[in-house]
Amino acid sequence: MIFDPTFIAIMIFGMILGGITQWYIKSTFKKYSKSGLARPATGAQVAATTLRKSNLPIADPSGHVGATAFGKRPVTIARSTQGKLSDHFDPRSNTVALSEEVHDKSSIAAAAVAAHEVGHAVQTAEAYLPGRIRSALVPVASFGSSISIWLILAGLVIFSGTALGVNLMWAGVALFAAAVLFQIVTLPVEFDASRRAMILLRESGTLTAQELPAARKVLTAAALTYVAAALIAILQLAYWIALARD
Repeated sequence: MIFDPTFIAIMIFGMILGGITQWYIKSTFKKYSKSGLARPATGAQVAATTLRKSNLPIADPSGHVGATAFGKRPVTIARSTQGKLSDHFDPRSNTVALSEEVHDKSSIAAAAVAAHEVGHAVQTAEAYLPGRIRSALVPVASFGSSISIWLILAGLVIFSGTALGVNLMWAGVALFAAAVLFQIVTLPVEFDASRRAMILLRESGTLTAQELPAARKVLTAAALTYVAAALIAILQLAYWIALARD
């Protein structure tokens, strides 16, 4: 398998595509990180503004919630400790975690990323179905991505030609398929969060009409990383299925 031209081609394609998309998101973010806002606001402030626009309550660092909680779970805005481009929304703690260059900086890139993560918070508050499906898939996808390859290799190499080997390979393929499904479901979740972000940035007056196209470029660049990951995963799954059927 290691020397299979198809396998090698998929791996090379994956590395090239992954490298290109990572370069694109980093270069796009860097470019628009240098573009200040006509109405200066840090990423943390943008997150707070767009959360209020969405009628979501904001918890201060001590966990206190203001008088108007809208009957919804309060969202915490925090600084991520995971490094650059580590911005994310944690539905378990209902926290918008922003990297330092987003949380503390005033730029188009920071505003776009902060609003995107708020988009995820809104999805959670509204029980957005694709988001719920993705959350439900997290445990099996995490388990599947870590163990599937070992089951496939065990069936292909150690127990090759036996019924046990075939069963192990198909078990590995099934687990890998769960991880691929997670990647696919992630796409509409991310696209929807970006759509919500653009609306919030416009309706809250955070960005001017001239600044909105640049914010869209930042969000599009980020979305391409998810598209690339899903495409690579689908190609790998197709290869494993073909291998298991031989």
